[in-house]
Amino acid sequence: MTDQRDQPPATTVDVVLPCLNEAGALPWVLSRVPAGWRALVVDNGSTDGSAEIARSLGATVVAEPRRGFGAACHAGLLAAEAEFVCFCDCDASLDPALLTGFVRAVAAGEADLVLGRRRPSGPGTWPVHARVGNAALSRMLRRRTGTRLRDLGPLRAARRMALLSLDLTDRRSGYPLQMVVRAADAGWRVREEDVPYLPRTGRSKVTGTWRGTWQAVRDMRAVLAEPPRAVPSASAGGVR
Repeated sequence: MTDQRDQPPATTVDVVLPCLNEAGALPWVLSRVPAGWRALVVDNGSTDGSAEIARSLGATVVAEPRRGFGAACHAGLLAAEAEFVCFCDCDASLDPALLTGFVRAVAAGEADLVLGRRRPSGPGTWPVHARVGNAALSRMLRRRTGTRLRDLGPLRAARRMALLSLDLTDRRSGYPLQMVVRAADAGWRVREEDVPYLPRTGRSKVTGTWRGTWQAVRDMRAVLAEPPRAVPSASAGGVR
């Protein structure tokens, strides 16, 4: 008998999967999306047939020609219709099946935003320059908001209407951080869960090099420099 705790929550969930040339990873990623959930693959200008592969595997494909991680994520959020929205990288470094517990925590009112704290599965899985940049941003986030996080990982879940209320504006690498900053400003309960971080398929478009990592850090420092703004709480407007 299957343990009920392993079953996806009985609710509607959309999973946003930003995608730029991830043909090699898509079959595994989409096979791991929990049954009954909708996979929204946001094609950010792929040239390797990613969009066609995603469609053939049953995913809903959203086209976002404007390049940028944030642009792809936000296009997916705007296309989502479910009560709960999850985000996951599309490079097979993170397992979408782990999101069931994230959604369950949000649905139960235990947290407003749940993030995965990446735990490398082996040497070389998470390059040193990427870990250094992530640690620096975590410290800056703590100084700016008081929120103590050890990672700003892309595996996350929250309620769709609450996410829309954050009015996220970054369309580059700062999008994930801006989500956390504005959530913290609104008094959201932000929770981390340890998740395995697997060797990615293909080369990272953001943190694959020192240059890409520090460009991402610059984007995120700009987000941290924004003054606090009034944001509705996660429970405002009947979203919980």
